[in-house]
Amino acid sequence: MVGTQLKWDEYATAWARLHGGFDPRVAAPVVRAWLRFAYHVGYVLGRLRVTPTAVTVGGVLLCLCVPLFSARSAHGPIVGALFVLLASVADSVDGAVAVATGRTTRLGYVYDSVADRLGEIAWLAAFWLVGAPGALVVAAGALSWLHEYVRARAVAAGMREIGAVTVGERPTRVCVALVGLLLAGLTGLIDPDLAAGTITMAAAVWVLLAGFGLGQLLSTVRRALLDAG
Repeated sequence: MVGTQLKWDEYATAWARLHGGFDPRVAAPVVRAWLRFAYHVGYVLGRLRVTPTAVTVGGVLLCLCVPLFSARSAHGPIVGALFVLLASVADSVDGAVAVATGRTTRLGYVYDSVADRLGEIAWLAAFWLVGAPGALVVAAGALSWLHEYVRARAVAAGMREIGAVTVGERPTRVCVALVGLLLAGLTGLIDPDLAAGTITMAAAVWVLLAGFGLGQLLSTVRRALLDAG
């Protein structure tokens, strides 16, 4: 409710409890700045009585705009990259609204996770529409899904912490989608054929990072669960 919203230090403590004990106040400068930005936006939206679910739905709609605009013209991927950026802001802000206003729920966590997966499907669909091979796009999606699935099952099996912060985490996927579409749009303005090659390289980078990240996570999960046992 308005008037009971958390200040930054209180918010950071509550956020850490929900993210395996990772304290945003001691994060890398870029990560800390991003989380503080999300907190301030979430604080304002909370005072305006915007619900976390409304922000989550808005983020999904922004993600759906990525493939809709990416293949419309030579500069379409640039517009798609802009929607990826806006969607990533919404993805951070919905949780910030929930934490800052004390409205975190287990159901909201599920909604947020589903929204993340739907968003990544939309981004990869844009990759395919711009010219990335379908098999590469499917591999990128499958590896990213496995990454999240393994962590969720490991937590259910008794792993108390988030495990390794791998190179295949969602922030990495956001960056690959954003930079990949942006570069594809810029090269497409020079030669339309270059856009397909650029987005194919971006999809390949996604696959490599997701595959390596999955290996990192599996190794950490194995150690954590063997120690717990």
